[in-house]
Amino acid sequence: MADTLSRPKLNRRSALITEGDQRAPNRAMLRAVGFEDDDFGKPIVAIANGHSTITPCNAGLGDLATAAEHAARAHGAMPQTFGTITISDGISMGTEGMKLSLVSREVIADSIETVCRGQSMDGLLAVGGCDKNMPGAMIAIARLNIPSVFVYGGTIKPGHHAGEDLTIVSVFEAVGQYSAGRIPLETFRAIEQNACPGNGSCGGMYTANTMSSAIEAMGMSLPYSSTMAAEDEEKRLSAAESAGVLVELVEQQLLPRDIMTRKAFENAIRVVMAVGGSTNAVLHLLAIAHAADVELSLDDFERIRLTTPLFCDLKPSGRYVATDLHRVGGIPLVMKMLLDRGLLHGDCMTVTGRTVAENLRDVPSTPPAGQDVVHPIDGPLYRQGHLNVLRGNLAPEGGVAKTTGLKSRRIQGPARIFESEEACLAAILGDEIRPGDVIVIRNEGPRGGPGMREMLSPTSAIIGKGLGDSVGLITDGRFSGGTYGLVVGHVAPEAAVGGPIGLLHEGDTVTIDADHNLLQVELSDQELAARRAAWRAPAPRYTRGVLAKYAEQVSSASVGAVTD
Repeated sequence: MADTLSRPKLNRRSALITEGDQRAPNRAMLRAVGFEDDDFGKPIVAIANGHSTITPCNAGLGDLATAAEHAARAHGAMPQTFGTITISDGISMGTEGMKLSLVSREVIADSIETVCRGQSMDGLLAVGGCDKNMPGAMIAIARLNIPSVFVYGGTIKPGHHAGEDLTIVSVFEAVGQYSAGRIPLETFRAIEQNACPGNGSCGGMYTANTMSSAIEAMGMSLPYSSTMAAEDEEKRLSAAESAGVLVELVEQQLLPRDIMTRKAFENAIRVVMAVGGSTNAVLHLLAIAHAADVELSLDDFERIRLTTPLFCDLKPSGRYVATDLHRVGGIPLVMKMLLDRGLLHGDCMTVTGRTVAENLRDVPSTPPAGQDVVHPIDGPLYRQGHLNVLRGNLAPEGGVAKTTGLKSRRIQGPARIFESEEACLAAILGDEIRPGDVIVIRNEGPRGGPGMREMLSPTSAIIGKGLGDSVGLITDGRFSGGTYGLVVGHVAPEAAVGGPIGLLHEGDTVTIDADHNLLQVELSDQELAARRAAWRAPAPRYTRGVLAKYAEQVSSASVGAVTD
């Protein structure tokens, strides 16, 4: 591909010593960071380190990057480390800062690509722990197409209170519970104080653990690595092993696009459906596929959903967290169960240098006895996958709903219109929402937000208020991996570009029907056309800086909200 990295051949640097004085400044700069004569013939590999103390998801990444650096050097490479950014979705949730979350995916991808292209790196090991580090790194890996391995920073262990496991979503839901008078202040405080006991990404099958699972299923990280706890020693050992694997990939010239094929993306989608993963996986896998020049669409998610049983009982709609899944066999167990049913492409290559089927050869085909984290594939929690793609006159390009844990899969009711997340949350907490309402949060899309904020605060408040089974919600924004309920996100086209969601009036009758994948407003085509003719685009919310640039470049959520 013309846009992939043009890199020097291996061992070219050793020849530079005798090429003459024109490369002497390059060698001098490298000597200043530790190179000696013999090192110029070694592969130079980048370690993109997402460490920060901004979030517990990334607070332990520095140790993993150091372990990988030492291992790469021991395997005969010259590792060069650099940092990249993160935004904590959990901390910025419900604030203006959340608009930068999806933007950060593009910044991370661009920064990794910039360094690796600028320095002609022979390989890349990316270490990430928060929601956008992972897809951002994978987008860069796909663009660069140099030998690469992804290292997940690991999941947080569950918090505990009153005999119950806690996650960060427990706190969001407690806000609504306390507001509704369903729990006392001391319980609310205890949940907040105990939900996050240490380092690691949010513990349920939320976005971080969903994406780590998808990356492992795709073959771009080591088996078992996607469900390890951040604070366990095996995570550090896995990071070191990953560096050794990277050096082998450089020697073999096994490239990401040899691994990240259409079949590999289908494997990733299949695993996301089986474990009950986040709606954000749809957005991110579309974007990664775009970067890898792999054809992937919303229709592929719906096609795979129809033939994939969901057999892992994981939060947010289930009972268990990622460390529980790891204890009983992790993603390799899930993959082996799917493979044995002919639901996985076993011939896909992976970073181990072996195929998926070869990696899974010694993995048990059935879940262990005495546990109910992973159900038998013949006795799943749901016969079909949970990430439905809805269409209709409100979503011509599609919308995405997570349908696990629903008592009712259809709602028809009056639209309650809100032009921002904050206005909606205030209405929920102020008891202005009634059973049967369909909440509409618009102008929160990729361009209109800009940045497509996650609506975890409103959806958690709905659950906390006891309205989860009686209130629907649609938005051109996103949802956290911790969201559940009869909610539809990624509605496209978005309001800011004239999408039908922007034409709704208070009280219009809206139908959400997960059984028929329908998102509809009960208006005639003529009425919609009249409203569209009268519609005027809203003024941009930002006219300078990163958000303004993002709003000008970003595409529809239906194709991954990409910027190139």
